[in-house]
Amino acid sequence: MTAVLSIQSHVTYGHVGNSSAVFPLQRLGIEVWPVHTVQFSNHTGYGEWRGRVYDGQSIDELVQGVAERGVLGSCDAVLSGYLGSADIGHAVVGAVARVRGANPQAVYCCDPVIGDVGRGVFVRPGIEEFMREVAVPAADVVTPNHYELDLLSGTATRSLASVKDAVAAVQALGPRAVLTTSLVTEDTPDDAVDLLASEDGRHFRVRTPRLGVSVNGAGDAIAALFLAHWLDTRSAAEALGRAAASVFGLLQRTEDARSREILLVAAQEEFVAPSRTFPVEEV
Repeated sequence: MTAVLSIQSHVTYGHVGNSSAVFPLQRLGIEVWPVHTVQFSNHTGYGEWRGRVYDGQSIDELVQGVAERGVLGSCDAVLSGYLGSADIGHAVVGAVARVRGANPQAVYCCDPVIGDVGRGVFVRPGIEEFMREVAVPAADVVTPNHYELDLLSGTATRSLASVKDAVAAVQALGPRAVLTTSLVTEDTPDDAVDLLASEDGRHFRVRTPRLGVSVNGAGDAIAALFLAHWLDTRSAAEALGRAAASVFGLLQRTEDARSREILLVAAQEEFVAPSRTFPVEEV
């Protein structure tokens, strides 16, 4: 059975971070070992929350405890998302090194959460540099949104050609596969949004209808789903098609219900049998 060590934030109510990534992975038959970097009552988009942030030492201790069970050799991948501090980031990269030490074939999937269009950079000072200089170079797979791709590559992309150049610049840092989400280029219709998966010099695009829903946690879910399908197929194109279909179905259900939280449990069949699929086009 595939096993993934997922080091992310966690909320009691709702679905972001591990609360968004763990269940889809489990629904696909993957054993998940969650390590929480924070534990909040709810995501911060509500404007108020309760809970606490953990430090890098807490992460180290939990990974050490897992290592003492003698199971790190059976860990196939490490998944990380939002980092509250560079201290936690170094603990994540340290965990990746420990897993690779026990299983050299293990991969690291980094969702380099930095910011987004309209919001700008929303992480603490030092995180953007840590992502570019430490986390992304250590990763095998990265899943930036369009805004984050530009930050990591140091460019401003509008055309598909410039996006491909930006992806190549990010891959030159270390990652083999790049999934760019929320991609909007000059040829993206106003009523659509693109996703681009890039690997081995090839680029694959899925275009889905633009939905009106805006909820937290969708990026965490698609990073987890893309990793799951990439581990299964070792194909960025195949992983893209499956993950895009599942997340579209999840968001469609959420929009139809007018829910502020993604309907991760109610829409769980979308993870194994999406209600709608989209063509994967090499571009």
